Amino acid sequence: MTRSVAVPGGTLVLDSEGLARAIQRDRDVTGWLALARADDMRVITSAVTLVEVIHPRIRRSAFAWTVSRIVVEPVTEPVARHAAELLGETGLHGHRYAIDAVLCATALAAPGPVTVLTSDPEDLKMLCGTGGVTIIKI
Repeated sequence: MTRSVAVPGGTLVLDSEGLARAIQRDRDVTGWLALARADDMRVITSAVTLVEVIHPRIRRSAFAWTVSRIVVEPVTEPVARHAAELLGETGLHGHRYAIDAVLCATALAAPGPVTVLTSDPEDLKMLCGTGGVTIIKI
């Protein structure tokens, strides 16, 4: 974790792994969240990410508490269309990459600078392209 990546006033985006680890109170992600609060950054995820994170073993109270502390961005038609464009530009198929594309479209629409915490940096770097989004592997 480096302080220089997260600039005051920007946006920190959690993908499914980032959100799952926040729910589990992972030390690295908790550090990023504390840094975001200290730097007055918005912490967001896509509504579709909530669906991706839910599974039978997740503690619902921890899920609800974590989600209450972040902004859940809706998947609007413009976001979905932008995600489809990102898939088309990269030649990736929506069946496998739809959720990543929606997350990237959400990140690209967020106030910058934008930092995304992910366990899958390669795919997100492809989808976000040169949109000024910093991708951090967690």
